[in-house]
Amino acid sequence: MIIDGNPKEKKAMEEFHKGNRAEGLKIQDEFVEDLRNAMKTQDHCSCTKACKFHGKCIECVAIHRAHEDHLPNCFHNMINKKIMNISELTEHTIAEDFNK
Repeated sequence: MIIDGNPKEKKAMEEFHKGNRAEGLKIQDEFVEDLRNAMKTQDHCSCTKACKFHGKCIECVAIHRAHEDHLPNCFHNMINKKIMNISELTEHTIAEDFNK
């Protein structure tokens, strides 16, 4: 199962944004059920670095929340996409400024 950009969870968020909370929660529950089933037999962790917390998302996220130094590796792509979208508002000039 692929978690990042999962179409079912994206559909749930569409419903939430439309104000259809009940349908969003229903779809989200389906996503969680799919995830729990997949975790029994599949490696769902997108992190490619060797780590003793690989696949143990609760522990990994809690550790990163506790030390507040950086984000878990599996969050990097998602955050970088969001930053890129924000950077577009100023024609990516911040990236250009840092490359000088």
